[in-house]
Amino acid sequence: MLSLTLTAAKTFAWTTLPEASAPGPNETLVAIRAIGICGTDFSGYLGKMPFIEFPRILGHELGVEVLAIGENVTHLRVGDRCSVEPYLNCGTCHACQRGSTNCCETLQVLGVHCDGGMRERIVLPAHKLHPCNALSFEQLALVETLAIGCHAVNRAQVTAADDVLIIGSGPIGLTVLEFARATGAPITILELNPARRAFVQQHYPGVTVIDTLPDTPAFQIVFDATGNPASMAATLSYARFTGRIVYVGITKEPVPLDDPLFHRRELTLLASRNALASDFPRILAMIQSGQIDTRPWISHRCKFSELPDQMDTWLLPESRVIKAVVSL
Repeated sequence: MLSLTLTAAKTFAWTTLPEASAPGPNETLVAIRAIGICGTDFSGYLGKMPFIEFPRILGHELGVEVLAIGENVTHLRVGDRCSVEPYLNCGTCHACQRGSTNCCETLQVLGVHCDGGMRERIVLPAHKLHPCNALSFEQLALVETLAIGCHAVNRAQVTAADDVLIIGSGPIGLTVLEFARATGAPITILELNPARRAFVQQHYPGVTVIDTLPDTPAFQIVFDATGNPASMAATLSYARFTGRIVYVGITKEPVPLDDPLFHRRELTLLASRNALASDFPRILAMIQSGQIDTRPWISHRCKFSELPDQMDTWLLPESRVIKAVVSL
């Protein structure tokens, strides 16, 4: 079975894995049909992702086809198209027992902490597969990306009465935008890249798009989707008194905190990690209903065989990647 392994920073190698085994009880064998490439994959490729060690098979945004089903699996049929919930949690730790499976104490995320979907086939726990035959494999591959924004907006408890600032309109910022606007809240996007500003203006009428911020605090809720420590530190100055700040992006670097400002405004600072299982059916329904349309996001495509030659190109600013999807 063919797979693509990241053996070192900026170094892919084609490898042959043993054929995937028959699924056991509560397991399912799937064929990988589409892989979304996200910021985590790019950071891992560059050697900058703190949770990725080499060698690693990347790939956690997956659209798959069911090939075989193990015992006790009742919600799937052979041939089903599914989105993959790539968070492999233990089910027994403190976080899992509280329902926060997204931050299990021993969490293994496919393609990050353990080998992922850049291969032809894989056996997965059946409960991590969310079927929806009405959607394409490309659409299914983007569900996990959307789940990141869904969970972040849930963390912030956004309502229509909140004015929202989203810093960064890459794929993660766009997912936050999708779920923030579903609340009816007024939304402002801060984006320095003119091509990304133009994308938001074209596809999200009614959203305010800016490249600089006012000097006074103007937002009740601030999401930072940049993963840039300087940007993350600056979020405190943008939030109103009693405001809430959510770090969606992640960085290896320390983020300085202006404590007098933090205390004086009695701000709430939240981290948002991954998503919950309940987010996936909600997102599938929203795509089916047309409430969310991710098709304009897919700016670049390639075949699996072409991926090693594409990664460096996609990293160039002039490539203007919004979202890249690999087909198998």
